[in-house]
Amino acid sequence: MIILGLGGLESGGACAVLKDGAIEAAIEESKLSRGARGGVPEAAVAECLRLTGVSRDAVDCVAVVRPVDPSLHFSLRELFPKAEVAVVEHHLAHAASAFFASPFEQATVLTLDHTGDFCCGARWQAQGNQLQLEKEWQYPDSLAWLYSAVTELLGFHAGADEHKVQWLSASGDHRFDRLFHEIAAPTGRLDASFFDGHRSASGGFSAKFFERLGLDDGAAIPAALTPSIAQGLQRAVEDTVAAMAGEGENLCLAGGLFFNALLVESLERSGRWKNVFVQPAAGNSGTALGGALHVWHQRQGHTQRVGSISLLLGPSYGREEIKKVLENCKLRFQYLRSTEDVLAKAVRMLGERKIVAWMQGRMEFGPRALGNRSILASPLDPYSTENLNVFIKHREPFRKFAASVPAELAAEYFDAGPNARNLATVGRVRPQHRQTFASAILGEDIVRVHVVEETDNPLYHRLLHAAGKATGLPVLYNTSFNLFGDPLVSTPRDAVRSFYSSGIDALFVGDFVIEK
Repeated sequence: MIILGLGGLESGGACAVLKDGAIEAAIEESKLSRGARGGVPEAAVAECLRLTGVSRDAVDCVAVVRPVDPSLHFSLRELFPKAEVAVVEHHLAHAASAFFASPFEQATVLTLDHTGDFCCGARWQAQGNQLQLEKEWQYPDSLAWLYSAVTELLGFHAGADEHKVQWLSASGDHRFDRLFHEIAAPTGRLDASFFDGHRSASGGFSAKFFERLGLDDGAAIPAALTPSIAQGLQRAVEDTVAAMAGEGENLCLAGGLFFNALLVESLERSGRWKNVFVQPAAGNSGTALGGALHVWHQRQGHTQRVGSISLLLGPSYGREEIKKVLENCKLRFQYLRSTEDVLAKAVRMLGERKIVAWMQGRMEFGPRALGNRSILASPLDPYSTENLNVFIKHREPFRKFAASVPAELAAEYFDAGPNARNLATVGRVRPQHRQTFASAILGEDIVRVHVVEETDNPLYHRLLHAAGKATGLPVLYNTSFNLFGDPLVSTPRDAVRSFYSSGIDALFVGDFVIEK
């Protein structure tokens, strides 16, 4: 049976294809169209069908995640003439994306986001192929909305820069913890007295809120206070979410709030749960997976689980396709005849303290680069973080880079849980290695850790081992291969454009390398 999932049709549009219960492809529209737009993700649909070798006539069911314009049904029937159209509620799709992709047969599932179908959160009890709704939280009692409001208050862009507030919180003190605990109750309700519904600026906070900050009503936030405000928010959200989740054996998480890696780690370390799994494509795009998985398991009644999924679900490009682009751009490039040559060249350049763009294999689904659309640097370069931030990513110094490490060697350097496989949590650096990774540390010992399994990404795994053989340190700094807030690069042409718009020293794309 072939099920096509469509999610995020208002924002974060994506398509996913399941063949007999196995996830064969998943792609966000923005990575192909290089811009955000609503409606049916046509480019993502076409590419997913191409990758899976499926014709539109062969699709058995289209799972569409609400909210959706009812007129869309007519266009879907024209696009997929033989398919049933199944509409899936937003948070149910989030829950399905988390539980049915988890390793658990039984779990509590918590979904939290800004809003979807007027709901901002839900808790489910899941077993086998069934999800049973236990509790819902209605908008505007939304912790994700609160996070966005503080993001705007601090001078960032709501809906885009919440991750900046997360990382900023690691350097703040606890002077505003009590204030934010008053705003966000353990029940998940928000105290409305701290907000002014008639105020569109300053995050919509009321005079009472500014008074508690010790500021005049509506005043600009002094830079010295921003880390502590971020810290107060982060701590309150962590404690409130822990109370909303409860406790037990297994916990599954999805929804945009769980892009917050510090929040995920706080649940992992809370002692309330033995096992925690977060859907790494936690936002609206991930509902494309969830809608398809819901149809397969709950509507069709199948018990076969997809198990532990790889996120390398997008397009890849062959040698001739890459060569054609490079020649069309009139570039000087070198063709490397073997994988060993590619690895040796990359390791040599990284050892020379050069910044390397690494585009290999299938593009990642979700916002995080997992070694196929990555920018890499050596931790042994004392200027690597500064160079990545200032000359390439053009971003704030408090935003650190992930440290990729082979799974079998990870425990030597870091303490990190299973969600580090998909960069969905943070880890702690071992005391004896704090100096080595000083430029990547948040707070006292927090590090973004990417634990690389050989089965997930054999080539990237080999690169890390090759770096370790050459330098004694099998760890590379990894950040996403994109610039200026754009999505991850998808095509070789995207890669060339980003390479020549930045301070990256070399681009490895397939078996080809370009140097500046």
